[in-house]
This record gives sequence, C-alpha cells and structure tokens, in this order.
Amino acid sequence: MDMKSLNVSEFREHCLTPFDQLPAEGIVVTKRGKPIARVTPVRQDSADLIGRLAGVLEITGDILTTGEQWNAES
Repeated sequence: MDMKSLNVSEFREHCLTPFDQLPAEGIVVTKRGKPIARVTPVRQDSADLIGRLAGVLEITGDILTTGEQWNAES
C-alpha cells in the first residue's frame, strides 16, 4: 500500500483539507521532494467504545444463561 505524498507548499495551502479524507496509512509531507513529516490519523482507543451503545440497545431476558436446565452431576 503506497502512502500518499504531499508537497509542503500544497500542505500549507490546503492545510486542513487533507485531514477530511486522511487515509488509514496517513500521508507524507515533502519539502523539495524529500519527506519531512508523516501525518497519520489518531486511532480510537477501544476504551472509548465502552458505553457507546448505552440507550441504543435493549437487553431482554437473562443474558447469563442459555435457558436450558442441566445437572452437573449427571
């Protein structure tokens, strides 16, 4: 997967535009054809996802059982 390159002048001119469509692998900013920086998106921490579906999902019934009766001694 090739990382996109962006000349420093283009970066300065369109500073915020690349962030709207920042690819997962990021972009390389170049100056006179030489790479000087890499801009990558911040990965969302999985801890941020905890509680994200509160009020969206509804739990019905006992989620800790299969509902089947069984005897551990048999």
